[in-house]
Amino acid sequence: MKTEPITLSTPRPMRRPTLVQGWHELAFVHWPVAPEEVAGLLPAGTRPDTLDGVTYVGLVPFMMRGAGLGAGPGLPYLGTFCETNVRLYSVDGEGRRGVVFRSLDAARLLPALVGRLGVRLPYTWSAMHLRREHDVITYSCRRRRPPETGPASRAVVRIGRRITEPTPLERFLTARWGLHVSWHGRTVHLPNDHQPWPLHRADLLDLDDGLVTAAGLPRMTRPPVSVLYSPGVAVRFGTPSVLSPLRSRGR
Repeated sequence: MKTEPITLSTPRPMRRPTLVQGWHELAFVHWPVAPEEVAGLLPAGTRPDTLDGVTYVGLVPFMMRGAGLGAGPGLPYLGTFCETNVRLYSVDGEGRRGVVFRSLDAARLLPALVGRLGVRLPYTWSAMHLRREHDVITYSCRRRRPPETGPASRAVVRIGRRITEPTPLERFLTARWGLHVSWHGRTVHLPNDHQPWPLHRADLLDLDDGLVTAAGLPRMTRPPVSVLYSPGVAVRFGTPSVLSPLRSRGR
């Protein structure tokens, strides 16, 4: 099956959303990694998605706003919180590109429980803060368990100029129209839909991160190759689909 093209808008427009979210004040911090280093961390039936033979590890802190079920509107209090995810890039036997979350830290307990128990995503309840001063944003996160000694992350980003034409790498890292997750022994694809990302280049002023290695990934010893910022988008999720048993057995 041919892998679907990378498009700035979804190739699968949403008809009946099952979930709405607002992703705001995002930083995208990425490092290259060899596909064979992360292939064993992906759900059955998927393989690392690559660009010129390389795949990527992403650290993405942001502010979630107005998450809720159905077509919305989302919940203004329970659905609004800081979140940080560590993610990989995947493609399945149908050719659908997606992301695989190795960890998701959320600053509100109930959404973390719903995400972990309801969707089987690796959510953790963490203490998190986002502070913006002019064009500089500081994202901080610390796991609540074990107390005071859990993995932590602190990233400081300066927002740069608006991107009018994303590079192939910037498209590859951000134009993702679904996620893959293991669900009771099967692999599920959950599609999403939103407007094209408004993107800015950004400078990483400081980074002290323990979430990437806590997610079972190699330590990133070199500076990231891509740092981006986005003010955000409104997102709708569609109906999940299960990979066929034949395709879900292999990589």
